[in-house]
Amino acid sequence: MKTRVVVIGAGVVGLSTAWYCARRGFDVRVLERHPAQRDGCSFGNAGLIVPSHFIPLAAPGMVGLALKWMWRPDSPFYIRPRWDPDLWSWAWRFWRAATRTRVERAAPVLRDLLLAGRRAFEELARTTGDELGLQKKGLLMLCTTDHGMEEEQKIAAHARQLGMPAEILDAQQVHRLNPGLRLQIVGGVFYPLDCHLKPERFMDTLQRMAGAAGASFLWQAEVREWVTRNRRIQAVRLQKGQTLEADAFVLCAGVWSARLARQLGLRLPLQAGKGYSLTLPDPVQRPQMGCICTEARVAVTPMNGTLRVGGTMELTGTDPTINPVRVRGIVRSFCRYFPDFQPEHFDRIQPWAGLRPCSPDGLPYLGRPAAWENLWIATGHAMLGLSLGPVSGQCIADDIAGSAPEPLSPLLAPDRYHQHSTP
Repeated sequence: MKTRVVVIGAGVVGLSTAWYCARRGFDVRVLERHPAQRDGCSFGNAGLIVPSHFIPLAAPGMVGLALKWMWRPDSPFYIRPRWDPDLWSWAWRFWRAATRTRVERAAPVLRDLLLAGRRAFEELARTTGDELGLQKKGLLMLCTTDHGMEEEQKIAAHARQLGMPAEILDAQQVHRLNPGLRLQIVGGVFYPLDCHLKPERFMDTLQRMAGAAGASFLWQAEVREWVTRNRRIQAVRLQKGQTLEADAFVLCAGVWSARLARQLGLRLPLQAGKGYSLTLPDPVQRPQMGCICTEARVAVTPMNGTLRVGGTMELTGTDPTINPVRVRGIVRSFCRYFPDFQPEHFDRIQPWAGLRPCSPDGLPYLGRPAAWENLWIATGHAMLGLSLGPVSGQCIADDIAGSAPEPLSPLLAPDRYHQHSTP
């Protein structure tokens, strides 16, 4: 009899989990609270696969930057002032995690996971005959100030200490990598292992692969409650009254995972980090590779002739509203780095927004909580959701099958805040 697996959530992590589980021969059902034509954070993001991002969001200096930026509504980081105990509890944990010691522990874990993620993308590209459109051209971190260059050089040195290639470039060397592209910069850092693709295309391919491998999908299927007995979950009950039994359950519902985990007595601190993007259909110039405007925290990605520009981390709860002030901030910042573009080029472009699930320590929740024998959790990936989606699904499928090559780091444990009051 096949192992029955229910996957809750059809974002990049959920579809990846469904694919790897179905490929193992499991009987997989995917539940998604939105309709099939959805547009969550897995679809409109910058499409960057970034082994270079081995430093977690909770890092030294980020608290100071956050406090500085949060009073500017067009800044790269913004917290809407509100009375929300969950938000302030999350912020306290973020502050506790943003230490050099914590980053030194976390960076090798993220590095290994990100490099495994890149290998997973390469395997998927081979499996599909490169239907993914994976572009292995590297990533440029662009700097407009000497201070920005100094900071990026420190990160590049850290990368090389961890065995990750990184090349420090002056402005002329950056221009040689992007002939014909005019940039207003002092220099940059090139990470040759980074890649990019169009996330919508990847999601369509991944869903098709999972379905072809035997996974089935139930849309507009919101989980209302769990049916449990002792330390096992027997079934989930949906809002429409349907009950689905299974042998294993995987919770990867993005920002909505915390509420469902709470019903099982699990503390899963998450905040929705809203990000925005705009896609120019016919840009006046096209970079050869993905770029990040470092001081502005803006990502720039060429996608099949179009150009996607995105950024911001906005903690405003699960409100999906698009704030035009934030959008104008992204556009102005981008144009400072790419002076041949003007804000008017974006006037008729419809902005997209998505809610990234962010843990307070900048690491995903990945694995099985000790309190439940047949529950696995995979969420909290923040801006690394695309990069870590396939490898997260692979890890979960291996663990369900009992064939994981090695245990995951305790820093990724989904019950790390359930067991301890501080990171």
